[in-house]
Amino acid sequence: MFAVPSIIRVAHLKNILDQPNLRTVHETLTPRLGGVAVFAGFMSALTIFTDLNNGVQQLLASCIILFFIGLQDDLITLSALKKFAVQLLATGIVMFMADIRITSFQGIFGIGELQIGMSYGFTFLVIVGVTNAINLIDGLDGLAGSMVLIISMTFGVYFYLYGGAAYGNYATVAFCLIGGILGFLRYNFHKATIFMGDTGSLLCGFIVSILAIQFIEMRAVPSSPSVALGVLFVPLFDTLRVSIIRILKGKSPFAPDKNHIHHRLLAMGFSQISTVLILAFVNVLVIMFAFNFASWGNVGVLLMLLSFSVVLSVILGVYKSRSPQRVAKAKV
Repeated sequence: MFAVPSIIRVAHLKNILDQPNLRTVHETLTPRLGGVAVFAGFMSALTIFTDLNNGVQQLLASCIILFFIGLQDDLITLSALKKFAVQLLATGIVMFMADIRITSFQGIFGIGELQIGMSYGFTFLVIVGVTNAINLIDGLDGLAGSMVLIISMTFGVYFYLYGGAAYGNYATVAFCLIGGILGFLRYNFHKATIFMGDTGSLLCGFIVSILAIQFIEMRAVPSSPSVALGVLFVPLFDTLRVSIIRILKGKSPFAPDKNHIHHRLLAMGFSQISTVLILAFVNVLVIMFAFNFASWGNVGVLLMLLSFSVVLSVILGVYKSRSPQRVAKAKV
């Protein structure tokens, strides 16, 4: 909270501002270095209060690496290949040095323990996928911060209650991130005076992905892999949905557009604040459902999430397909 006003002032003095374009929602030049403040709040609390055992030290090192590549991207814009290479390095540190990885599918599709190569490969996909899902959902004032807040709070509470000696310090990691996000959201809700930028979204996405992996490995609830997907529902649903739509249209899944879930809700006439609150409510609702029905087993929870995803996609798609007809009728 103390860092953001100074960052805003420096960003305006040095013209480090996010330019409005056809894909963005904001209409004025806005600083995009909010991730610096999130990093400062998170790291200061983490180093003071957290036990750095059980992989947290390696997580700390990876966060520092991602912070600097994110900051460089916010300042001069880097290629996707360079950012991917640094994500690969950060992921390698936590996987190989801290042995943070998904070791079992816990019965999904009849698969139990994973072979070591498959374990590393799948963990890499999870970390990079979740990191970039948080990056992609950062399209409205307060949206990414609210998602990270909800997800971190959920994982943090379960680490606190059931983590024990092996995972208990990840509760502190989650709560330190919550503190950094709360200080940032004070200035990021509509109308935002600062954005998270890649510095913040890469950092938050990476931490959330590690929390998700450790939650799955902790196995504190039945069907923990499927429940973890429920906790991450809105960012993952949005990323998968837009990627599938782009591929079906013959475009690259990485090609930017305005077809994200928040763009669709805005097109329906909802305000930015209403859109953020709706998506936050949806994510909380799915989290509650996933935990309450975890006893259904991984397949049951996955089918529930898939069914809800299809219904939600149909609602968004039907509105889009019918909107031109409404405009035509209005003109007649």
